[in-house]
Amino acid sequence: MKKTYFASDFHLGVAAKLSSKERELQIVRWLTSIQEDAEAIYLVGDVFDFWFEYKTVVPKGFVRLLGKLAELRDAGIPIYFFTGNHDMWMFRYFEDEFGIPIYREPIIRTIGGKTFFIGHGDGLGPDDYKYKLLKKVFSNRLCQFLFAQVHPNIGIGLASFLSVKNRELEPVEETFLGEDNEWLLQYANRKVERLDQHIDYFLFGHRHLPIDFLLKNQKSRYINIGEWLHGCSYGVFDGEEMRIEFFENEKGKVFP
Repeated sequence: MKKTYFASDFHLGVAAKLSSKERELQIVRWLTSIQEDAEAIYLVGDVFDFWFEYKTVVPKGFVRLLGKLAELRDAGIPIYFFTGNHDMWMFRYFEDEFGIPIYREPIIRTIGGKTFFIGHGDGLGPDDYKYKLLKKVFSNRLCQFLFAQVHPNIGIGLASFLSVKNRELEPVEETFLGEDNEWLLQYANRKVERLDQHIDYFLFGHRHLPIDFLLKNQKSRYINIGEWLHGCSYGVFDGEEMRIEFFENEKGKVFP
């Protein structure tokens, strides 16, 4: 039986439980393990802790992951890439080199007769106006052009340093905050009321916590597929049921 896989928040380029290189090798092992039964793979944002494509330069490293993605695409497996808040400066490299489409906003897609609302999750919830303003600045073409004029050694080095420093100031939340405080869950509940079509699964990354929660309509589910800095969790849809699983992590837990 063919399956659809979802993963996000690899944050390659920064060390966590494993070094970035060790985590990259782990991700390649996971991709190899699902290769035979994968109907499609969705990479739902923050695959890289920082990414900026210059006209003729991309960030150094990640060759094992890129090579594996090329192998999967050459084998005819569709791969879909969503930008996150850490790799929003992904332009056409993946599309041109691998034939992997890039999505910058959430999409609605029917898979196996079920309807999925898929996005990274950044900037969707209430409040967080500071980040939403920054996202507008970072997505502005003039700002992107100006940054591209900075030499890669300086631009990528500075951005990577700031990314790591921000992560040090924001420890991973390990507790489900409840229906009234999980902002992506709130967003999904509001969407259920406003959309004119039924959504079976609201699927996000970004939160860094594997969550599977039945929404207020008692039909739709909010799924957060977690992260790979520590938990190594991912989503899998077998054509009938959506669930969260863990790779090389026997202690993985789905919340609440």
